[in-house]
Amino acid sequence: MTMFSRCCLRSRFYFALSLVCLLMVGPGAHAQEKLTVLLDWFVNPDHAPLFVAQELGYFQARGLDVEFIAPADPNDPPKLVAAKSADLAVSYQPQLQIQVAADLPLKRIGTLVATPLNALVVLADGPIRSLADLKGRKVGFSVGGFEDAVLGAMLKQNGLSLASVELVNVNFSLSPALISGQVDAVIGAFRNFELNQMDLVDRPGRAFYVEEHGVPAYDELILVAHSDRLADPRFRSFLDGLEAGVQYLVNHPDESWELFIEGRPELDDELNRRAWRDTLPRFALRPAALDSVRYQRFAGFLQEHGLIDTVRPVADYAVELHP
Repeated sequence: MTMFSRCCLRSRFYFALSLVCLLMVGPGAHAQEKLTVLLDWFVNPDHAPLFVAQELGYFQARGLDVEFIAPADPNDPPKLVAAKSADLAVSYQPQLQIQVAADLPLKRIGTLVATPLNALVVLADGPIRSLADLKGRKVGFSVGGFEDAVLGAMLKQNGLSLASVELVNVNFSLSPALISGQVDAVIGAFRNFELNQMDLVDRPGRAFYVEEHGVPAYDELILVAHSDRLADPRFRSFLDGLEAGVQYLVNHPDESWELFIEGRPELDDELNRRAWRDTLPRFALRPAALDSVRYQRFAGFLQEHGLIDTVRPVADYAVELHP
């Protein structure tokens, strides 16, 4: 098939899809309702379902005009939602449970990435073959608190403690610190990014996955709303559109990649292509669905490690919205 033929087919496909979306909305539809969603970081493949759904018109078909905003400070989005300065924010399950314990009025309404991405990473050709080999070694980190708890749990399972290693704050420069020899391992590396970054510069890494070494599984990326606004009908419409986007994404990953980089040429590189591939199986197929038992279990982990004082009922910080 010639490139011209492919372009014609693609044009006809998107025209037909747009027509379907318009028919779904119907002639009597109301004006599009604005919805602001703050991202957790700059746009990257972790956000793929959001942008695929947007590009395919799945939010628009449900009466929503969705705006995604990358934050200047990644710590701000949940706080802005808590202050009712934004509708929704992409956040993290551990962060949410800690913030709710500090009385921020937030609740999880959806899941974007349903598995941990966090990992402890070492050089593949280095001396660390098991976690027990970390004794007396330097471990780099970016954010204290939760990462300390994760590392402590992983070390404990291997007969060590935080006192067994030297912690070094590498200020989000995880891969460079490891590659340069500044540290022997890093905690908080995302398995879909840092491992690919290292491989691309011919310094491959080895990952120890947190959920395989004493840390209960949790949702990495979630969607949070103000606890007073859960009755807002836009939220369920947004989750329905997101679910449609995830379904298309997993069925058509190559076509979805083209949609994702449409108008975003800076993302069209080998690192993002690899991250796209590695993140694909980790997206929540039912974004609205809530596993209360898993959330309760992880709250117990946070309490055990002193990050929260009490284990609250899951309904205090996470809900499943119903149509």
